[in-house]
Amino acid sequence: MGKIIAVVNQKGGVGKTTTAVNVAAYIANFDKRVLLVDIDPQANATSGLGIEHSQLEYGIYEAILGEKELSEVIVPTNQKNFHVAPATESLAGAGIELVGLEDREYRLHNVLNKIKGEYDYIIVDGPPSLGLLTVNSLVSADEILIPVQSEYYALEGLGQLLNTIKLIQDNLKPELGIMGAVITMFDKRNSLSGAVMNELYQYFPNRIFRSIIPRSVRLAESPSYGRTILHYDPKSKGGRAYEKLAREIIALENK
Repeated sequence: MGKIIAVVNQKGGVGKTTTAVNVAAYIANFDKRVLLVDIDPQANATSGLGIEHSQLEYGIYEAILGEKELSEVIVPTNQKNFHVAPATESLAGAGIELVGLEDREYRLHNVLNKIKGEYDYIIVDGPPSLGLLTVNSLVSADEILIPVQSEYYALEGLGQLLNTIKLIQDNLKPELGIMGAVITMFDKRNSLSGAVMNELYQYFPNRIFRSIIPRSVRLAESPSYGRTILHYDPKSKGGRAYEKLAREIIALENK
């Protein structure tokens, strides 16, 4: 059975989608079957892969509402072993529509369980909020990957996110684990970055990935071309960092 990893942080602009998309691409490049699930209404993961979400007839929204099977909405990317369950404009209203549904917290979990055996990894890109779509992302996952920007403001909501994770562990999914935190947008010229890193170790003792994602123009550019950094500039600092992170994640399975 595949491993489901939710990439979550309720604070926007911390490199969450960049991490989800590029980790998925590099893991697929290591000959693993990967599905990226875009459950963020902004649909940045979908568009960042060169998929025009406004032109899609169906997406993950229809799957979690039970209107379509997930297999009907999954589309291939231009990379071998790498598929995506795209977000569409319809997803914007899903947080409200889920409120009145039975098993509302388990909708994504139930959908992904049907196809879990077809992939080695399922990467879920959750929205930058703590609403029902994020709860669905967390409940669907085996483990959580938390991208944290190396700035003080990025730490402010971290305690709230960890409290939400604990509530889900206590009430909805006791086996949910935290894979770890990955530091993003790191600038070694900024002394604050080092201070934030030290504080992060207080939150995640022994659970911070060695791979550190740098602040990178090439990483910022690649989605506008509909490409992951693997296909845009794999030799850049950002490309090498995400390759290393993907290797770390795969290595965890072999321990």
